[in-house]
Amino acid sequence: MRELVREQAAASESQRTLSRSVVDTMWSTGLMSAFNPEPAGGVEPSFAQMIETWIEMAWQDGSFGWVGIANLPSSFAAAAYLPDDGFAEVFTAHDNHVTMGGQFFPNGQGVAVDGGYRLTGSWSFGSGTGHAEYVAAGFLPMVDGEMQWISEGVPDMRVAIVPRADVAFHDGWHVQGLKATGSYDYAIDDVFVPHARTFALFTREPLRGASPATRMGMMPVTAAGHAAWALGVAKSMLDDVAELAATKYRMSDMAALATRPTFQKGLARHVAAWRAARLLVLDAFGTAEAAVAARDELTPTMRADMRVAAVHATDTARECAEWAHLAAGTTAIREGSRLERAFRDIYTGTQHAFISEKVAIDAAQVWLGIVEDQFGL
Repeated sequence: MRELVREQAAASESQRTLSRSVVDTMWSTGLMSAFNPEPAGGVEPSFAQMIETWIEMAWQDGSFGWVGIANLPSSFAAAAYLPDDGFAEVFTAHDNHVTMGGQFFPNGQGVAVDGGYRLTGSWSFGSGTGHAEYVAAGFLPMVDGEMQWISEGVPDMRVAIVPRADVAFHDGWHVQGLKATGSYDYAIDDVFVPHARTFALFTREPLRGASPATRMGMMPVTAAGHAAWALGVAKSMLDDVAELAATKYRMSDMAALATRPTFQKGLARHVAAWRAARLLVLDAFGTAEAAVAARDELTPTMRADMRVAAVHATDTARECAEWAHLAAGTTAIREGSRLERAFRDIYTGTQHAFISEKVAIDAAQVWLGIVEDQFGL
């Protein structure tokens, strides 16, 4: 899809969601449903395959990659964890041609009623909803006005899958980067959602699919996506500045940028840092995946390792992007160039709370034995 994504990047940014031709090609190539369990039209890839796919998508374009880590995991989760009736309604009834996006954080409340919930809430940054037929919406179930608890200090948190027609979108997606992701705010007002179109946010009990990923839950899949996305955008900038260096002459400099020892040293250091971060991500997620495949426990330490790898990859990618932007000089500030767009995207995407310093602190507390577990990891 490289040529098409490059050709459509400006148009997608202008309309603030992926162009129809890009979305259609995601379907015609099989990409949009590839991560799903087999009953939902997927191929159930390994973590390494998911990570490399996301790196490639983000290398092509930051917004394209971000939609990849929004749409693909959303449908993966719904297809794996929805009860049979909900799966039949959402996937089977549409021949598995279902695009899904949204926000899994429980910003809504679902009042328990016969057969399901009356859902109300407002969600921000619903990535990939610009072209989604169904929207994911995290919520807290309420019974007689009270929150429900799974265990001490851990509330029940669920995800509702809601048809687009039941969702009100607010067009506030006027932002610095990731402009083409259709990450609209949205609200749901007292809409009935049957139990069969909901699932537990932290479940690791798939009803469909045989891959270890389905038995690891949404947190590792989401973390892998964020790590891979940042690595892909940073790689695009490192590759582009390396190509530029052969013909780039800075003012009052008689030699091409590629011949300058300071550039050579900087390129070597940042490419090495990028490669090391990628290997850490593959190692952390691959180790946990192998354990689950062998029917071993997914321990709190393994989950902490994966989340820290994602945070580290994001921090490293941001540093690589900053260096590449500086090294490219004025070329990197031209509107519409890959370097300019990638720089805006990396500094937008890395603001996400999922790869914040709090995540690193939570993981370190598990490593140190200060806490036995952090349920959000």
